[in-house]
Amino acid sequence: MFIGREQELKFLNDKYESENGQLVVLYGRRRVGKTETLREFCKGKPHVFYSCTQSTDKAQLSRFSGHMLRENIPAGQYISEFADWEKAFLAILDLPYGDKKKLVVIDEFPYMCKGDKSIPSILQYLWDAEFKNANVMIVLCGSAMSFIEKDLLAEKNPLYGRATGIYKMNGMGFYDAMKFFPGYSDKDKVLAYSVLGGIPHYLKQFDSKLSLAENIKKNILTKGCVLYSEVDFLLHQELRETPIYNSIIEAVALGNTKLNDISQKSLIEDTSKTSVYLKNLIELGIVEREFSVDVKVKEKANTKRGTYRLTDNFFRFWYAFGFANISQLEEGDVDGVYDYIIEPELHEFASFPFEDVCKEFVRELQKKNALPIRYARLGRWMGKTTLRNKKEERDFQVSETEIDLLGIGRGEKEYLVGECKFKTRPFEYAEYLDIKAKLTPLKESARFYYVLFSESGFDEKIKKEAEKADDLALYDLDVIVNLK
Repeated sequence: MFIGREQELKFLNDKYESENGQLVVLYGRRRVGKTETLREFCKGKPHVFYSCTQSTDKAQLSRFSGHMLRENIPAGQYISEFADWEKAFLAILDLPYGDKKKLVVIDEFPYMCKGDKSIPSILQYLWDAEFKNANVMIVLCGSAMSFIEKDLLAEKNPLYGRATGIYKMNGMGFYDAMKFFPGYSDKDKVLAYSVLGGIPHYLKQFDSKLSLAENIKKNILTKGCVLYSEVDFLLHQELRETPIYNSIIEAVALGNTKLNDISQKSLIEDTSKTSVYLKNLIELGIVEREFSVDVKVKEKANTKRGTYRLTDNFFRFWYAFGFANISQLEEGDVDGVYDYIIEPELHEFASFPFEDVCKEFVRELQKKNALPIRYARLGRWMGKTTLRNKKEERDFQVSETEIDLLGIGRGEKEYLVGECKFKTRPFEYAEYLDIKAKLTPLKESARFYYVLFSESGFDEKIKKEAEKADDLALYDLDVIVNLK
């Protein structure tokens, strides 16, 4: 059963229904579900779906020819294979689909270009001369994100400016991902998301009829299962020097977020080399560089600023619990690793992904116009708490601090402050007061609203405060998970 991806399918179907030719580029990291989404889109439509292979150019052309010629185009009466790529692509115009679009999907397009670097130029020529005004839709799909962004679509490259649609697919959000586990409790849905994230390939490995603990043991920790070797397989497929990348990813997974800390933890003396490795991981969609939501563009250009985090929850889980205990897992001590290492830490481990769940919840509220402000930017705020000494009429800094979610309204006259607690005890009033103390200097010229998120509800004092305050909203786990 195909789950989610309504936005992607709407985008593709809108292009299919549009007039004139359509050249669509759809790309994203491996395992994100591009192929399955395209196959779902193609259902009920006459089409050619060609998956490129890592093969010679001659073999690639032969296979593509076979896919085209079996569609009963006129050339099939005379040839068994096209002589070159120009003739093969030009045959798209001969597809016998009547009034419907002549739909051709080329999956893993970078493999085709690797065999013949002239293919983008050939497509550019045919697009300008034949396809752009024809009833044609060509979808180019790929996982090599750097190639797509830098070698295919960037300025001075053949297809620059030709694509009528460019869509970068990311992992599923929490609400789509949890459709894989309809019978799980609200808490286990958050825990499952913290383990697997929103990658469909990972989500499909779990059996929704099994408990979360059973799934982790059977489908992640057991040698021979798909997810046991997934991280190692992906890194070897995409990167060289995998031992170094293992060290860097492990360092980030264990909470080292600054460049210097990552270098020291992974035993790389030169931080400039660490930056290069991190850049490669960012291009693969495994790591992201995060800045405070209020940071200016100029500061983002500073290579030493910002913090690094894993974008993939499963990578974070594997390096925190699997990679670190690989010897025991290789020996088959699955129960021991889970019972003594994972289970005691899993709840705390989920607190960080829970912030992402709350962020998605806030975005959904904005779509429904259910927030007290319309934010222009939303993200984590990182900075220093500054208090005012009224007697001496000067400011002084207390300490570095963070705000889980900060929504900044247009003109910076309104702020939405969110705090997320994934804990077994209620959100306490004292914690609320700590949050209110942050960003105090801005309150002289801006209005602040507070949204609190809690797994285990709120103490009575906060509840009473929320009843009488128009700048405070409380959301418990049931409301967050079920989007009420």
